[in-house]
Amino acid sequence: MTKHEPIEAAPLALLRKPFEPHHISKLPKETKAQIDKRKADSSYMVWGCKVCGGNHHKDANHLDYVGHAALTDRLLDTDIQWSWEPLAFTDLGLPAFDQSGGLWIRLTVCGVTRLGYGHAAAKQMQDPGAREKEVIGDALRNAAMRFGAALDLWHKGDLHVEADQPVANDADNVERISSEQRMQLQTLIEATGSNIVEMCDFYKIDSLPELPLAKFAHAKKVYDKKLAKLGEAT
Repeated sequence: MTKHEPIEAAPLALLRKPFEPHHISKLPKETKAQIDKRKADSSYMVWGCKVCGGNHHKDANHLDYVGHAALTDRLLDTDIQWSWEPLAFTDLGLPAFDQSGGLWIRLTVCGVTRLGYGHAAAKQMQDPGAREKEVIGDALRNAAMRFGAALDLWHKGDLHVEADQPVANDADNVERISSEQRMQLQTLIEATGSNIVEMCDFYKIDSLPELPLAKFAHAKKVYDKKLAKLGEAT
């Protein structure tokens, strides 16, 4: 086994370094229609997928993601004293999860603090505490993304294109939402504990960045309304 060598770079810039292929895992993402179909007919199910090792609809897409261990390793390389804390606590002094079971956190690296949100669906036969640990891992990845960690995996395409390099246009020439609008929607989706896969399925797109600009106002209105209802319930 070769000795692990930390990446040499300016502190926070380390978080933006691309992850090695062996640090990137595959996460299956099913649409609601696929979930309903394989629940109704097991012939649509694949067991022990060769790509991710999971059980899911045979036509589910796989997304690249960085796991908890790999992210923690990168955070330690960046700042040995990095820390996180929940945004709120219960009366018992425990992290306060929101109404949908999600968790807002503060991630502090090199003295800089940014927010993150995590959520995970409950699964049948899940070990006690497993969902909560999954939520924390999701929140850490979300907050670390605000520092640029694994940012390329969140974006479909090239984030950085040379000035003299032509940028390909969408085949259908539909204008898509801007990165700022995408972040607005992503924040609303996370804040309301909504399912981004179901949202993409509703608008017939593969990922959030593909949302047509003409649909932005409608989508924002839907999640603004849902967030307001959550506020009224508290």
